Amino acid sequence: MIIRGVRPGEMDAVGELRVAAYQAQNHLAVKPDYADTLRVLGADGGGKVLVAVEDGRTAPMLGTVMVERWHAASEVARGEDEGEIRALAVAPQAQGRGVGRALVRAAIDQAVAWGMRQLVLSTQPAMTAAQRLYLAEGFVRLPERDWAPAPGVTLLAFGRPLAGQK
Repeated sequence: MIIRGVRPGEMDAVGELRVAAYQAQNHLAVKPDYADTLRVLGADGGGKVLVAVEDGRTAPMLGTVMVERWHAASEVARGEDEGEIRALAVAPQAQGRGVGRALVRAAIDQAVAWGMRQLVLSTQPAMTAAQRLYLAEGFVRLPERDWAPAPGVTLLAFGRPLAGQK
């Protein structure tokens, strides 16, 4: 498996992979219109979109994640020394193969390369597999940063200090 930056012309495939992964786990049930956000998140260059692929140039995508630096509209990050993970998604047929773990580690590496002190994220309470992964990768719950993007939707916040950073 190779983790690399998304290439020109691949964002449509990234968006569809995200939607398929969220739908397969019923994570769009609470807010179905979030599919529209998943399809375009990162297309504007506002973050770094990473993809996991099998070896080879024409292999299908196995998963994706976006990591971004803090900005005024950040959902969980609160300052210039924080980065944020967004839209971790693993294709249904690739789940259980370590794709999510590889993507999270690549996002951590990117945040370290940017000089971030902490990497944060938010997740739905029902995303228990993702939460187990985050905890295994050194993230801790940040309940003071939980938030509600829409009525009836609560997101749980997690953060991971990045060793050796300011």
